[in-house]
Amino acid sequence: MAQKTHDFSPEKMTNICRKIVQVKIRWKIFDKASIFREFFRFIWERIIVCSTDRKPVRYRRLSRRSSSSPVAMEEVEGYGVGGGEGDPLTATCSGYDSDSDLVTLKISILGDCQIGKTSFVIKYVGDEQEKRCLQMKGLNLMDKTLVVRGARIAFRIWDVGGDHSSFDQIPIACKDAVAILFMFDLTSRSTLNNVISWYTEARKWNQTAIPILIGTKFDDFVQLPPDIQWSVVTQARTYAKAMKATLFFSSSTHNINVNKIFKFIMAKLFNLPWSVKRNLTIGEPIIDF
Repeated sequence: MAQKTHDFSPEKMTNICRKIVQVKIRWKIFDKASIFREFFRFIWERIIVCSTDRKPVRYRRLSRRSSSSPVAMEEVEGYGVGGGEGDPLTATCSGYDSDSDLVTLKISILGDCQIGKTSFVIKYVGDEQEKRCLQMKGLNLMDKTLVVRGARIAFRIWDVGGDHSSFDQIPIACKDAVAILFMFDLTSRSTLNNVISWYTEARKWNQTAIPILIGTKFDDFVQLPPDIQWSVVTQARTYAKAMKATLFFSSSTHNINVNKIFKFIMAKLFNLPWSVKRNLTIGEPIIDF
């Protein structure tokens, strides 16, 4: 009996060794593949998040509610207004403590250099979030996470540089964006003329994002003669109509229409019962749609 138990032929031993070697080789290949997969996953997460110390998260959509719900109306009206530190509807989350009820909205910003794009974003996200900004060549990424309707809404804002070389960043910035903000300086007619180029390039990569045309530096614009203001307003409204975009005049210095623009995006995306009021009065911040 003992003799049968230990009676292994050389041929059987060779087959066993061969199988062991094959298993080890397969395991090494699998292990290396896992390492590469984790590496590429790490690189991708670094691209889509705004700071390197943030944990990866999974996202879940908001539950559907009736657009006529009084609760929905109250929360959207409170969202983004005032920016009070103690307002639960506008509270900014400093980190992702859990991954429940998190909806991520990617927003792209395009326009020429020196028109106030970065100041606009910083006014919205706040100075603390600016410090967590992820900077790449021709691209700045900032975010702001808000509590709305019992869920957290994470705005991921992709601010594309305004020089010609930054055109290379448009595909990655615009892909999957829910809204694209096309910005120009109200005091510089050339930046308004260039909006069409930015719009044409962006639409090559995203045909579904909500287009919004934003004139910056309204506080300087109102110092210009009324006839020049009227001319700029007329051209901007013409461009907005051609782009099928909503037009806002804004000022980061005085926080004019900055929060309102993001509130407008939220209402449009979730079909909430809030809408902006049209204002075409020369000398006041224009809103047209």
